[in-house]
Amino acid sequence: MFELFSEFIPALTWRNVLFGTLIFIGSFLFNLAIVSIILVKLPADHFSQNKNRKFAAGSHPMLRVALIVCKNILGVLLVALGVVLSLPGVPGQGLLTILLGIMLLDFPGRERLEQKLLSRPTIVNAINRLRGRFGKPPLQLDFVKAQT
Repeated sequence: MFELFSEFIPALTWRNVLFGTLIFIGSFLFNLAIVSIILVKLPADHFSQNKNRKFAAGSHPMLRVALIVCKNILGVLLVALGVVLSLPGVPGQGLLTILLGIMLLDFPGRERLEQKLLSRPTIVNAINRLRGRFGKPPLQLDFVKAQT
């Protein structure tokens, strides 16, 4: 273990530290921008129980299947990225990225998991503050009203 540190310390230069810091800040800002754009563009009634959730309903059946597969692959990638971003020392919006990934996935119990994540006031308040900055209405969460 000591050998690892003895090799690492001399390789540490101001240039390497600055480069690592720039990568850290850049990846944080990139993730924050992507998550923010998606949350702002999301319809306010996306989590409403009355919303029609049929994805690509008017498409050709083969195209619809391909789109659903691509959507689920993207969802898995976002959940995995969100887990990594949730680790200490890794920049980014981990829980929000996981939520976005879950929104894209098709699996039994997804709506319950979304409700569990969105029942955390800090997450909902952060999303609604962001949406408010861009003149979008807050999310309509029917299940929160039903729980209280």
